[in-house]
Amino acid sequence: MTTTMPASPANPNVDWYFEKKGPWKEAYAKLRTIALQSGLDEDLKWGHPCYTLSGKNVFLMHGFKDYCALLFHKGALLKDAAELLVQQTENVQAARQLRFTDVQEVVKKERTIKAYIREAIEVEKAGVKVPMKTTTEFNMPEEFLNTLKQMPAVKKAFYALTPGRQRGYLLHFSSAKQAKTREARIEKNIERILEGKGIDD
Repeated sequence: MTTTMPASPANPNVDWYFEKKGPWKEAYAKLRTIALQSGLDEDLKWGHPCYTLSGKNVFLMHGFKDYCALLFHKGALLKDAAELLVQQTENVQAARQLRFTDVQEVVKKERTIKAYIREAIEVEKAGVKVPMKTTTEFNMPEEFLNTLKQMPAVKKAFYALTPGRQRGYLLHFSSAKQAKTREARIEKNIERILEGKGIDD
């Protein structure tokens, strides 16, 4: 038998997100009600409402041009019984989205949303981690490999970066289809690598 957690209070520091005008205002309001009923703490992270368990991120809310979504941080571990979870891009390893195009869809899927949230909470309580690919498993473009061979300082600085920052650069470089574009991206970011910064720092 599933026990229901007491609802959490809304965090006033997050109110502005739900008060701003936009196509997802009604959907966000309904999703917030559902999220708070889960008993998770409401916080603001990366500029978005984020719902946490003992300080650990369980899911956040965000919106795009064509949809708004709940992003489950360990969504790859959920059973996805209703087959609704979306992997944003092939390079996203752990997170999965539950997408909505209007408030009516949120209302219609409320029971399903709550079931996914309950499962995500159980995954977090269990302390299960998503097995992540190592940096060596990511494709390293030939152009960047040549750069590392020709510029030892860049090679040293690159491998001194955190694995996450290394992966960020590799994904950014390899996503360009043309060699010229890859070379331009590498050239543009050499200074950042030497300064020990990630692609988004």
